Amino acid sequence: MQRKIPPFRADHVGSILRTAPLKEARAKKLKGEITADQLKAVEDEEIKKIIAKQEEVGLHAITDGEFRRSWWHYDFLSQLDGVKLAEVETGIKFTGVTTKAEAPYVYAKLGSKHHPHIEHFKFVKEHTKRTPKMSIPSPSMLHYRGGSKMVDSKVYPKFEDFWHDLGLAYREAIKGFYDAGCRYLQIDDCSMAYFCDDKQRQMLIERGDDPDQLEKLYAQTLNTALEGRPSDMAITMHVCRGNFRSTFIASGGYEHIADLMFNKINLDGYFLEWDNDRSGDLAPLRHLPKNKTVVVGLVTSKTGEMEDKDQIKRRLEEASKYTDIEQLCLSPQCGFASTEEGNSITEQQQWDKLRMVVEVAEEVWGKA
Repeated sequence: MQRKIPPFRADHVGSILRTAPLKEARAKKLKGEITADQLKAVEDEEIKKIIAKQEEVGLHAITDGEFRRSWWHYDFLSQLDGVKLAEVETGIKFTGVTTKAEAPYVYAKLGSKHHPHIEHFKFVKEHTKRTPKMSIPSPSMLHYRGGSKMVDSKVYPKFEDFWHDLGLAYREAIKGFYDAGCRYLQIDDCSMAYFCDDKQRQMLIERGDDPDQLEKLYAQTLNTALEGRPSDMAITMHVCRGNFRSTFIASGGYEHIADLMFNKINLDGYFLEWDNDRSGDLAPLRHLPKNKTVVVGLVTSKTGEMEDKDQIKRRLEEASKYTDIEQLCLSPQCGFASTEEGNSITEQQQWDKLRMVVEVAEEVWGKA
C-alpha cells in the first residue's frame, strides 16, 4: 500500500546535480561579474525547473535540490546565530580527494531567530502542489568534524552549555520551518554512520573524544531539538557515510548504532544506505520499532550504472525478513550533489534512477 504521509514509498534524499546555468551564474558571482540578486534570479528559475522534473518522474517529496547551497551542511550551520564559516588547515579527506578547507566556527552564543533557509523552503512550497521537503544537517555536524577547537572557549567555557544551546537553537529553527508551512523535515547526519567505522572512532579517540559518550550526547542534543515538535510534522534522519564527488569516508554496518538510532531518538523515519557491501547487512532492521519507517537506500547516487529492478525487489524482500514491508520505503542511498561539485553521474542518469525508484515502489507497494 502507498503512503499518504512522508516518508513516501518512493522518496529521495534531496540534493540534485547543479545545472549548467546555475554553475555558470555561481562562477560569475565568485568573480564579481553578477550581483547576489542576479544569482538568486538564476537559482529561482533553475529550482522551478527541477521542481517540475521531480513531479514529472513521479516523486511526492519535492526539494530545491540544495541549489542555493555550496555544502549540504556548512551553509546551514554557518547561518545559525553565533556561527561563521572559517578557513581551516585542511579540508575533509575523502577517498582520494579533499574538500575546500573551510568549516563552521562558533564565535558567539548559539541561536536561530530566523534562519535564512526558511525562505528557501517557502520558495519550494510556493511552486509545488506536492509535499515540499526541507533538509538540514543534524546538530552533531556542528561538532563532529572540528570538535571542541571549533568552539570559542571564552563563549562556552562549560561545554555542557554548548550542547544545551545547540539543541535549543535547532528547536528554534524547526519551529521556524513549521511556522512557514513545513510538514516534512529531513535531518542529515554522518556521525551515526561514522560511529560504526573503526578508523573514525580512532580519530575521535586521538583528538580526545570518547565515541561511546559522544554518540549519546549527539542523540540527547537532537532530542532536545525535537522536544515539543508538532505531531503533524514528519521528521526523518538521513544517515550518510560520506558523499563527495562519488567518494566516501566511512564503512561498516549499522549494528553498533541501531538501537540508539531507532529507539532512543524521537524521529519518525530513517534514510539508510545499503547500496553496496560497505553498508553491512540488513539485520539491524530488526531493532526498528513498529511506529517507525526506514527508507532503504538501494540505488546508488555515486555512479550512473542502473540497478536491476528484480535485484532491488529481492533486497526489499530480504529487508522484510527483519521488519514489516509496510514499514519500508525506497530511495537512492544519498543525494546526487552533497556539495556543489556533484557526483560523477549525468543529469539524465540521475533522473532515470529517480524514475526507476518510483516504478519499483509502485510495483512493490502498488500505485497511489
